[in-house]
Amino acid sequence: MGRTERPGAAMNTVFYISGAVAILATLMVITRLNAIHALLYLIVSLLAVAVAFFTLGAPFVAALEVIIYAGAIMVLFIFVIMMLNLGQAATEQERKWLSPTMWIGPGILALILAIELVYLFSSGELGTNGRDMVAVKAVPPREVGASLFSTYLLGAELAGMLLLAGLVGAFHLGRRSEGE
Repeated sequence: MGRTERPGAAMNTVFYISGAVAILATLMVITRLNAIHALLYLIVSLLAVAVAFFTLGAPFVAALEVIIYAGAIMVLFIFVIMMLNLGQAATEQERKWLSPTMWIGPGILALILAIELVYLFSSGELGTNGRDMVAVKAVPPREVGASLFSTYLLGAELAGMLLLAGLVGAFHLGRRSEGE
């Protein structure tokens, strides 16, 4: 069974599918009323963006997307939601919401992404995106860190301040007054 597709056509298809999953999951983030449900869809959206970066030939950026955003930032969001501690009524409501049917949407979208990744690894088209690629130079982590804290220092500091402001704001929103 010979393949008649041009090289990289599968990568383009995977890119468009992961883009569609990212858009759909982001729409679900916006329309969910429950914060935990929105966070689950946001994780799927971030993973889809990581797959898109991977298909574009940027595996390091894809790994950073998964580690930093889908991992660390989501943990921070969940920490803030836990810090708000809305009480026993909210706990009971979350138990009702965390039914197995709630996982169908994020599960289907995550399954699509998993199938894409398995296909990419098995097809042998990693590193090609349908056009002649410029020679890719491996950048060691030391150079990434050096450029992050020299060339991009302002951006790193602003991102840190933004996260701190969000955490302080969540603390003040979740703080109970002394009368309660």
